[in-house]
Amino acid sequence: MEKIFIAVAWPYANGDLHVGHLAGAYLPSDIFARYHRLAGNQVLMVSGSDSHGTPITVKAEKEGVAPRAVFERYHQRFLETQAKIGISYDLFTHTDTENHYRVSQDLFLVLLRNGYLYKQCEQQMYSELQRRFLPDRYVEGVCPYCGYPSARGDQCDNCGKLLNATELINPRSRLDDTAPILKETEHYYLDLAALAGPLEEFLSTGKDHWRPGVLEFSRNYLKGGVHGRAITRDMDWGIPVPLSGWTGKSLYVWFEAVIGYLSATIEWAANQGSPEIWKEWWDDSTVRSYYFIGKDNIPFHTIIWPAQLIGAEGLYNVRKLTLPFDVPANEFMNIQGAPFSKSRQRAIWLPDLLAQYHPDTIRFYISRIMPETRDTDFSWIDFIRANNGELVATWGNLVHRVLTFVHDNLDGQVPSPGELTPEDQLLLGLVKDSFSEIGSSIAACRFREGLAKALELAQDVNRYLNRESPWLRLVENPPEAARSIYVSLQAIDALKVLLAPYLPFSAEQLHCYLGYTEPLFGTFEVRTYGESQRQHQALVYDHRGATGQWKSGILKAGTRLPPPKPLFVKLDEVDASLGSA
Repeated sequence: MEKIFIAVAWPYANGDLHVGHLAGAYLPSDIFARYHRLAGNQVLMVSGSDSHGTPITVKAEKEGVAPRAVFERYHQRFLETQAKIGISYDLFTHTDTENHYRVSQDLFLVLLRNGYLYKQCEQQMYSELQRRFLPDRYVEGVCPYCGYPSARGDQCDNCGKLLNATELINPRSRLDDTAPILKETEHYYLDLAALAGPLEEFLSTGKDHWRPGVLEFSRNYLKGGVHGRAITRDMDWGIPVPLSGWTGKSLYVWFEAVIGYLSATIEWAANQGSPEIWKEWWDDSTVRSYYFIGKDNIPFHTIIWPAQLIGAEGLYNVRKLTLPFDVPANEFMNIQGAPFSKSRQRAIWLPDLLAQYHPDTIRFYISRIMPETRDTDFSWIDFIRANNGELVATWGNLVHRVLTFVHDNLDGQVPSPGELTPEDQLLLGLVKDSFSEIGSSIAACRFREGLAKALELAQDVNRYLNRESPWLRLVENPPEAARSIYVSLQAIDALKVLLAPYLPFSAEQLHCYLGYTEPLFGTFEVRTYGESQRQHQALVYDHRGATGQWKSGILKAGTRLPPPKPLFVKLDEVDASLGSA
């Protein structure tokens, strides 16, 4: 049994989740987690809402409300949306907890004690009209690298370069569209140059399993030279700098949000009633830690977060905190050739999609076109046709016609097979081998490949069933009809498991149709946890279910099956035009 730690990108709680988020981090991480649980591995999967990002304060100022009101509103919607789409976190929390404050401040102080922080005065953007310093995302301008006219003060959405607001050409305030001035302020910096050696060692060995684009980007970023980066800012909304004389300054969100992976584990451990078990995940060299993010977050997870972990030696008496084993960052999923953007309201919103379509229909299509190594494009007509031509026609119809045959012709019971033919044994052998093949694809984060292999196996079963034609043999040779139906049921039972990481809701439904009484997966709960000052809500997945069932089972002859219903429905292509309207 392996220990698999799964860290998932923390979404800004300033708007609903969209399909780009699902494709970039949340669906691949869930497929990965569900597979490893089925394979019998010990999994811990954490994430949460990023409560302190400037997109939240920008939205709050536009609405005339407090930032906490904005983040709490969208955090609640995140809990509901991710439960509906089936993202099976052990804990989805947020960064405005007392626990996260404490862990973030403690890590800051350890970095300071270890000599990896320094103070420096610098010129930053200041609004004379607002009489305040402008955080990075309050400033937009022309990117000095690619010329993109709406680059943010921290990063260019077009070329992905990390920026300082002072680098922008023709900067402007997002609050009032005026040109800010430069004004001196003092901040703490993370001394990335002092950590360059350990970072180079981290990226130079044992990374053959990384996606080439992620590894090349990270190594080139480091070769280009790393410099100190401010980790505090002039802003009240956030985690206060834990030093006297620093009132009005908080920890920079890019610095403290990634600490959430650690603080969420510590919170999870406390929720289990075993506060020290978090160290089993962060003080163990055998743990494999995977970080599921979008490509715009690569440097924060392959350079900056490892630097923080390396520099925080001794935190809570842990000598070496576990570094990322893999960062399988996805490319972008676009819509009509342009990236999804929450801030620019260019998106297909998940709550809207879930109100109209089955969650597994959504999961199937996103898995099918997942942007693992290159950008992909969401197409409404392709969405409809993938559902009708593959999900329904290949898989759903196979299940329904076999189960209906059993119900209508075999008294609703799994038949006895009699003596299997060489062709039967060939198909069942192929099914058995598929667990290793598809499992290897998922374990290597090649999710599209794993889904394609499962669908090909479903096609093989369809071809077998058509050749055997039990509906024709039923009158002339009932035992032969029963034999081929038995083999088809065994294959469907296996395919249910092979497709379960991708299609958990319909897999659970099929699990019941096949006569099982114990659940395949667990359940979602929104739980309230109390701290000394206030309460907070978190999404928790209770994974009581078929742990260790990533293998072919055997349906017992005579098992009575309940009347089946179709797992999926065909969609009208008119929906494609409605969706794009």
